Amino acid sequence: MKKIFVIFIVMAVVVTGCSSKKESAKLQPGTPAYQLAKDLTATLPMLDPDKNEVMVSTKEFTITAADVIQTFQDRMGNRTAQLKTLDAQNLKNAMEQNAVRLGERKLLLAAAAKAKRSVTPDELKKAVDVQYSQAGGETQFLGILKTNSIAIENFKKGVEESLLIQKYLETDLFNTIKATEAEIQKAYAEDKTASVRHILLLTQGKSDQEKADIRKKTADILAKAKNGEDFAGLAKQYSEDPGSKENGGLYANISRGQTAKPFEEAAFSVPVGQISGIVETTFGYHILKVEGRSKETLPLDQVKTQLEEQIKQQKKTAAFESHLAKLKDKAKFSTVGFKA
Repeated sequence: MKKIFVIFIVMAVVVTGCSSKKESAKLQPGTPAYQLAKDLTATLPMLDPDKNEVMVSTKEFTITAADVIQTFQDRMGNRTAQLKTLDAQNLKNAMEQNAVRLGERKLLLAAAAKAKRSVTPDELKKAVDVQYSQAGGETQFLGILKTNSIAIENFKKGVEESLLIQKYLETDLFNTIKATEAEIQKAYAEDKTASVRHILLLTQGKSDQEKADIRKKTADILAKAKNGEDFAGLAKQYSEDPGSKENGGLYANISRGQTAKPFEEAAFSVPVGQISGIVETTFGYHILKVEGRSKETLPLDQVKTQLEEQIKQQKKTAAFESHLAKLKDKAKFSTVGFKA
């Protein structure tokens, strides 16, 4: 299932003064963030701004519910009304995932500072100008921010921090990453695309018991498919993926990197014509039937640069995940979370 299919959006975050171990920041009565927290408390009591629950703990800092709420307010402005439409489980998921993202971002910013990386005023201006241009000009962009009650200072701070992290990663982590000739040849020989039908039962926002019930239902559907029932018909009847359901679950000619990793691994490893077992992704439980696969038809010299970049990007992703895991381990990074 393609990555563009999202059940609910985890908001992009900007670090805005995460709390320290010594003194946890609190939301102040009368502020928009405090009122937002109070409104959300009706859905999730643990968001009461007067309690300020710790959500992420490290040796150097904590991330509290107040930090996440303030980030939502700074980043989304008036659009925080979207949060009030979420049920308790989805709101809990959004809070916990963004608490982790805030903590990870803070670790990366600290690593960038230790490596003495910095963003120049000219680099920041160029990046901000790109955003202005994409919105049709500075006046239009500032108008959008004003309409949504988002401060330009918060926007620029987020851009600067993202640039700083990117510079750190490119300079200190990705600078030696290359694609070898053997790796390029291997990638060229592999299947380029896969066409699959799939059935998805969603688990996002579900409790452990609900997930167990959904997995049992998925197993029952898998048994029907294995016993010869028409897969496309089963997809139309049971799948909860609106992007493929009415087409019998078909995704034609998907490329590597387009789907969640477990889905991709099944799409490119299950024999053509065969049905997978239950495949779990962040979306839910999938069953795949591989309809076909195809290899690159263009000469190697025409796609070599593209393959090289794909390999390098895969290596960068792996290097980043490994590096972040080491930073979190060193910082004794742990999630606390709370019950909905």
